[in-house]
Amino acid sequence: MWLLSHMPKSKMAASLICSSTQSRVSSVLNRDVKQFGKKYMFDSNEETCWNSDQGDAQWVFLEFPQSVRVTELRLQFQGGFSGRTCRFHGCLQDNDFALITDFYPEDDNSLQSFPIQEAPPVHKMKIVFENSADFFGRIIIYSLDILGERMQ
Repeated sequence: MWLLSHMPKSKMAASLICSSTQSRVSSVLNRDVKQFGKKYMFDSNEETCWNSDQGDAQWVFLEFPQSVRVTELRLQFQGGFSGRTCRFHGCLQDNDFALITDFYPEDDNSLQSFPIQEAPPVHKMKIVFENSADFFGRIIIYSLDILGERMQ
């Protein structure tokens, strides 16, 4: 334990999502944001979730108050409603989005972690769920966290 507690703080990955992080999503089931809105991905409540409407290529967009370097994505889907082929895109300020990596979640209820190797600094990011385990293309996320470090 000594090693962890004495590591320089800048080298430890921490959650990058804060009250100043802006988020958008592709859709909300039946436009019912009170029950299924995007905020429920970040509320640490296992009873609430974001539920997309149907259709392929659902997405979550995040804009951070400063540039960040992402080292890990953490997602918890509802089994049967997980993304199959997912893409993580990022960009600095007003630049065009670039693909950083593809990832392939399991179709289950567990909290899944996806390490991101040598990602460039980003100010904005977009996770695109190209397709879903659900026949209608719906995505259900109970928890989403982005780990990494804030750039100076």
